[in-house]
Amino acid sequence: MSPRIRAYGSPTLVPVSGTPHAHEPHVPLPVEIPVTESIADESLDLKTQIVRFVVTGGLSAIVDLGLLLLLLKTGMPFAVAKSISFIVGTTTAYLINRRWTFKAEPSRARFIAVVLLYAVTFAVQVGISTWLNSQLSDTWWRVPLAFVIAQGTATVINFVVQRAVIFKIR
Repeated sequence: MSPRIRAYGSPTLVPVSGTPHAHEPHVPLPVEIPVTESIADESLDLKTQIVRFVVTGGLSAIVDLGLLLLLLKTGMPFAVAKSISFIVGTTTAYLINRRWTFKAEPSRARFIAVVLLYAVTFAVQVGISTWLNSQLSDTWWRVPLAFVIAQGTATVINFVVQRAVIFKIR
C-alpha cells in the first residue's frame, strides 16, 4: 500500500506519488502562488518579514493606485473607485504575504481574521484618502499624495496586526 497525503482539508486522499489509483477520485489542490516549494517548516526573522512585506506592499500599492487612477478616468466617483481598488490591492497583498512573507498554511480562522483586519484598514485607508482628496487643492499630485499617506497608515496597521496576531493563528 502506498503512502498518502490529504489535500488541504479535502476528504479525498491522493497518493504521494501524485498518481491517483483508478478507484480513487483525484481532487486538485487549491491554486497557490508559486513563490516557494514548501512553507511548513520555514520561519523568517523580523527583518526578512519586513523586507518581504514592503516588497509585497509596493506591488500591491501599484495594483491599488493603478486601478484607482484607471477607474477615476472612467468618471467613477472617488469613494467607489477607491473602494474597488483597495479590495483588489489588499487581496493581492494577502495572497502573497500569506505564502511568501509569513509562510503560513491556508486557514479559515486566519482568513476570517484577515477579512476583519482589512475591514478596519479599509475604513482607515478609504477615510483618510477620501478626506485628503477633498481637502487638498485640485492639482496633479492630490490623488497620489492622499494615496501615499492613507496607504502608509494602513501598511503599518496591517504589518503589526498580521505579524503579532493573524499569522500566529493555526
